[in-house]
Amino acid sequence: MRRTPPAPTLPRFAAERQQRIAEALREHGRVEVSQLAAEYGVSEDSVRRDLRQLAARGLVQKTHGGAVALHATLLPTAQRAGVLTGAKRAIARRAARLVEANQTLFVDGGTTTLALVNELKASDAPRPLTIVTHALDVALAVADEPRIRLVLAGGAWLPAPRIFVGEAALATLRAHRADIAFLGACALQPRAGLTAHDPQEAALKRAMIDGAALRVLLTDATKLDVVAPCAVARLDELDRVISDGAPPWLAAATAVETV
Repeated sequence: MRRTPPAPTLPRFAAERQQRIAEALREHGRVEVSQLAAEYGVSEDSVRRDLRQLAARGLVQKTHGGAVALHATLLPTAQRAGVLTGAKRAIARRAARLVEANQTLFVDGGTTTLALVNELKASDAPRPLTIVTHALDVALAVADEPRIRLVLAGGAWLPAPRIFVGEAALATLRAHRADIAFLGACALQPRAGLTAHDPQEAALKRAMIDGAALRVLLTDATKLDVVAPCAVARLDELDRVISDGAPPWLAAATAVETV
């Protein structure tokens, strides 16, 4: 007779719960307060206390409605690609609806903007298009598309985000004007605005913002309520944010579409 495996036991003590939360963060990159409370059969306040204690130990960074593994936004692109893939695809699908034939697009580096480019490779996607990018993975994704004109802003190689930076890349971006700039986010916070981890990366994002008629930020919720050291733009300089989270401060500052 086949035996049914026993259901997993709920953690009885805060220390056990925090260990499970830390394991979930290592596996998924982020957690949500409401989901953890339901899973562990405790109040949301209990989960928030757990997250505060984990943050005090330097293990997590609290975000709106949950927490992200500390420095998850600094993970190399290959590791970030496996985090929140469903949310990134949903954000990309919503962003792709903004694109029309004969447009020029600035496309930033990052896994969510790469998901957008993959959406734009569909057989019924608008054509022709021009894509201007400093992101190698974006360029490779459309290099063989016959009706997409590719402009690669080359320069010095920055390995972790897999982008080209420096004066040569900046000069290429500044020489173009785009109908839409699709920006990736390192961090977004109500007072600090859009920020980046590397000053050269911040300069490229700034150039895209300055050269585009419509500025659209694509970001999952792990980047919200987070600050990186290099300033890029105020929230009111973004025309639209597409995300899987929309805290009140963001909706008050700019147009937000949630997926």
